[in-house]
Amino acid sequence: MKSIRSALGLVPGILLLMVIGYSGKILEKAFSAYGKAHHLALPNIEYVLWAIILGLLIANTVGVHRIFKPGVATYEFFLKIGIVFLGSRFLLVDVLKLGGVSLVLVAIELFISIVIMTWLGKKFGLSQKLTSLLAVGSSICGVSAIIATKGAINADEEDSSIAITAILTVGALSLFVFPMIGHWLLMDDRAFGMWVGLAVDNTAEAVAAGALYSDSAGKIAALAKTARNATIGFVVLGYALYYARQGLAKEIDNKAVFLWEKFPKFVLGFLVVSMLASAKTFDSTQLASLANLSRWAFLLTFAGVGLNTNFRGMLSQGAWPFVVGIVGEVIIAVVTLGLVIFANNTVGL
Repeated sequence: MKSIRSALGLVPGILLLMVIGYSGKILEKAFSAYGKAHHLALPNIEYVLWAIILGLLIANTVGVHRIFKPGVATYEFFLKIGIVFLGSRFLLVDVLKLGGVSLVLVAIELFISIVIMTWLGKKFGLSQKLTSLLAVGSSICGVSAIIATKGAINADEEDSSIAITAILTVGALSLFVFPMIGHWLLMDDRAFGMWVGLAVDNTAEAVAAGALYSDSAGKIAALAKTARNATIGFVVLGYALYYARQGLAKEIDNKAVFLWEKFPKFVLGFLVVSMLASAKTFDSTQLASLANLSRWAFLLTFAGVGLNTNFRGMLSQGAWPFVVGIVGEVIIAVVTLGLVIFANNTVGL
């Protein structure tokens, strides 16, 4: 009975995600139709941005009522489902081809992000564990990495809350800033998607920022971000061992079990679907259906991104973590942009 009650408690929030997401599609078509009917050169605002804007308006005006919150929180689940089904749009050879370049860039991004955030945290006098949470959040996958690391290093609830808020704030800004920079630099879809996948922290914001640029950029961003996500277990294990040696966290009894617990399982789902598509297991109709399921899952995800961005709550956490987060992310964005442009002009993406 309890599980049934819990499941029913998700329904209002999921329905809200669906309404906002589908409203984004309606607004996209209506805005475009209005421009054509009145012969106006209006910008092409895709459903992604409309869904996020609607979510932001609700979250920062009337707020999200508690009855909706459990269901709204499932947006990260739909994000993972969307990425799994996205595998149907990538042949394994494409994944491997992109993976060779992206893995090198991911390794460089991980190292640079951790070094920069750790240095900035010390420079601005943040606590050691808060600094570590910001470093992990900026280098791998935002909130998920922070939550995984919090338990591994016995960080305080306050530190994790501040780190999450700082990362979410930067993620919200990236949704609007990155596409503008990409268009200003005339970046092609593949290069922009790779840059977003390397530089934006949360997977939802990375996929959304890529999709705001183009459908192709969104796919590349999801793939590059998935490569970053796959390193979470190893990085969190490294931090756990470091703090355990200092007597500030519990010892790791079984490293293999620890890695499996922290490894994002949706990465394996993405690869399995990609392998099945490469083996021509699906016919064209089935591939189209999987691609549509991916788009619908992302539609709910983008609505959730907006609904989970509360600017008032973000501003109540104190200034210095945000300063460290923003300064660090700007440096990381500039460095990764240089890496992507260099890689694109030399070995190609």
